[in-house]
Amino acid sequence: MAQTEKFVLNMGPQHPSTHGVLQVQVELDGENIVGAKPVMGYLHRGIEKLMESRTYQQCVPFTDRLDYVSAMNNNLGFCMAVEKLAGIEVPERAWYIRTICCELNRIASHHVFIGSLTNDLGSATGMIYAFRDREKILDLFNIICGARMTCHYIRIGGVAADAQAEFFQKTEEFINYVPEMLDEYDRLFTGNEIFQRRMQGTSVISKDDALHFGMSGPNIRASGIPYDIRRLDKYGIYGRLDFEVPVGETGDNWDRYLIRIREIEESAKIIRQCLDNMPGGAFKGKVPKVLKPPKGDAYQRVENTRGELGFYIVSDGTAKPYRVHIRRPSFINLQALDHMCRGMVLADAVTAFATIDPLMGEVDC
Repeated sequence: MAQTEKFVLNMGPQHPSTHGVLQVQVELDGENIVGAKPVMGYLHRGIEKLMESRTYQQCVPFTDRLDYVSAMNNNLGFCMAVEKLAGIEVPERAWYIRTICCELNRIASHHVFIGSLTNDLGSATGMIYAFRDREKILDLFNIICGARMTCHYIRIGGVAADAQAEFFQKTEEFINYVPEMLDEYDRLFTGNEIFQRRMQGTSVISKDDALHFGMSGPNIRASGIPYDIRRLDKYGIYGRLDFEVPVGETGDNWDRYLIRIREIEESAKIIRQCLDNMPGGAFKGKVPKVLKPPKGDAYQRVENTRGELGFYIVSDGTAKPYRVHIRRPSFINLQALDHMCRGMVLADAVTAFATIDPLMGEVDC
């Protein structure tokens, strides 16, 4: 009987299907994957240490550069940690605007997921459609703050400026367009037989394995665990909003795709409720120009587009944080890559990586 020799194939760090600078050392026995080791650190910029040499307000733009397709959610997590540390109250109107922006950013991030996934599976058309719709959201961000990706709009105590009538009007127009958009995706992607065959039953993560790897976000919910920090912690105004937490059944690549499609629907539902109940009043609370939180520490977690994003800050009573540590969901979710790839063929490694949906700026920090 013929014997085969195992060999290692390097995917990345310059590779279109690693979504950035990630190296994956794939050990192969023929076409079958024996192991997949992610090698990180190519995009490490020392953001945590950089924050420790800046004032609290100067730290906020650094969070844009973590998950750079979900800047609003990153801004929110850090600002909430500082607000907890300093005892700053955020006005109601600011919370509604923050929530709209974060949910719009969640949809835009899922557009990147859909486009990247379909492109990785050989359909460049899918990326064109998804990025076309993402542009509508980036245009909304341009209206509200003058930026498209690295927004720096959510600030300590509220938001940088009040939302304009044009922003509310065009946001409502986009929300009205969402059902038509998802129906088109169903016809283009979800109903595609080849797409289904590549995704269904591959790279299964059970409930126990998802917990073992410390996964969060759509990845753990796809395995049947309704773990959503918006629902669990009810931070901001999420406790009074009506939305579902979609969960999967088998935890395969197909479920991880469907969860994000369903989350777009739920985010649209959240945004509509915020638009319908938008209060008046101030858009920012009282924040000292030179902010010096009392000595102590605080940890704040939020439901980022990729899972549990946490900021741990230690204050020594000065205008700069003494220590900052960031819990990045993409970094932790990547632990499951080896488990997801074992026993699959090489082409499935690309699919597994795409459905984890990591963002390398957040992985390396």
